[in-house]
Amino acid sequence: MRFNSSNISLKRRTAVGATDFLRRDDKMAALLPAIERMAALQKDCATALPSMFKYCEILQFEDNQLVLSTPNAALAAKLKQQLPKLQETLARRGWQVHGVKLKVQMMKAAEVKEQMRALFLNEAAISAFDSLSDSLEQSAQNATLIAALKAMVARRRSD
Repeated sequence: MRFNSSNISLKRRTAVGATDFLRRDDKMAALLPAIERMAALQKDCATALPSMFKYCEILQFEDNQLVLSTPNAALAAKLKQQLPKLQETLARRGWQVHGVKLKVQMMKAAEVKEQMRALFLNEAAISAFDSLSDSLEQSAQNATLIAALKAMVARRRSD
């Protein structure tokens, strides 16, 4: 999404519409302060540790105990090392967090995708595969392998 004034206007209208909807019903309106408090805490956590909180969520904050979800054990281990920094930053922002618990559970789809390396074969390697395909015994068992080798050699030589 590109940044422009209409996008901001749309987001603002959507947020205002959602809060207006919540305020219309007494039971729902009672939830609004808690929702705003959790959103503010999530924002402060994301400010304190931006790379960690791309995929983390606050599950609960009661009795000065913060419960966070992480999508996997590896991120939980990294986050555990950063908890003193998180608690210190939150304390400076007025949050009294006496303890933090981590729960490993998938909340958001992880969008991290590693780039696949392109395999480069030099001419000597291509020639070796070509020789291998010619030297294999012509049998029913080798037919698929020979065909695959010849196709790969032809594809690499046409590039």
